[in-house]
Amino acid sequence: MSFSKKDNQIFFNPIRRGILNHEMIAAGDKVAVGLSGGKDSTSLFYFLDQIAKQNRLGFSFELVPISMDLGFEDFDISPLREFVADLGYELEVIPTDIAKIVFDIRAEKSPCSLCAKLRRGILYRRAAELGCKKVALGHHLDDALETYLMNFLFHGKMNSFEPKSYLSKTGVTLIRPMIYVEEKSIIRYVEREDLPVIFNPCPVDKQTKREEIKELVTNLSKTYPDIRQKFIMGIEQGTAADFWTKSHI
Repeated sequence: MSFSKKDNQIFFNPIRRGILNHEMIAAGDKVAVGLSGGKDSTSLFYFLDQIAKQNRLGFSFELVPISMDLGFEDFDISPLREFVADLGYELEVIPTDIAKIVFDIRAEKSPCSLCAKLRRGILYRRAAELGCKKVALGHHLDDALETYLMNFLFHGKMNSFEPKSYLSKTGVTLIRPMIYVEEKSIIRYVEREDLPVIFNPCPVDKQTKREEIKELVTNLSKTYPDIRQKFIMGIEQGTAADFWTKSHI
C-alpha cells in the first residue's frame, strides 16, 4: 500500500513525533501491541508495522500483536488473525473469564474500570513473558482530551494519562504512540482502507460516561475547531509532571 503526502501529515509524522518526543521506542525494542479488535488498536498496529518496515524511526524494532478473548459468546477474532497474518505476524490470543467475572460474579454496576484493570494486567504480564519491554495501546488525541475533561468534571483533577509510563509491577513500559492523532482521522482511514473492526459484544458498549464527554468535545469543537490542537499545545507547554496521571497497574 502506498501512502500519500496527506497520510504522512495526518498519521506518520504525528506518530513519529510522539514516539521521539516521549522516547517511546528505542532501537531493538520488542513492542507488544494490545489489539482489542476496535478501530484504534487495529490502526495503531498497522501504522507501527509500516513505520518499522519503512524504517521511519531510523532504527529497527519488533512488534508482537496480542489480543484476548474476554469470554463473550459473540466475539469472532478470526478477522483480526487474518489481518495480522497478512502483515506477516501471528496473533497471540489470551483466553480469559473477564466477562464472567465482571458481569456474573461481581455484577458490577460500573463495569468498565474493573474490566480495563483486568485486561491490562493480563496483557502486561503476557507481554513480559514474551520478552516485550514495551506495550503499545491505541489511545489517541481525543482519548487524552476526554480523559482530561472526565478527571476535571467528575473528580476535580486537571490531568490526563501519560504518553509513556513505566509499570513497576510487571517491568514493562506502557506507550501511546497515537497521542497526537485525532480520532476522526482514524475513522476515515479505517473506512478508506477497509481495515477490520470486530463487533464489540460488551453489553455496556457506547453507554458510558466517556460517551457523554465525547459528545461534549464534539459540541465544543463546533465553536472551537482547534480545541484538540490547543490541547496538544497545553500539554507541551505545561509541566508534564503535574499534568500526566501516573499509572500504577
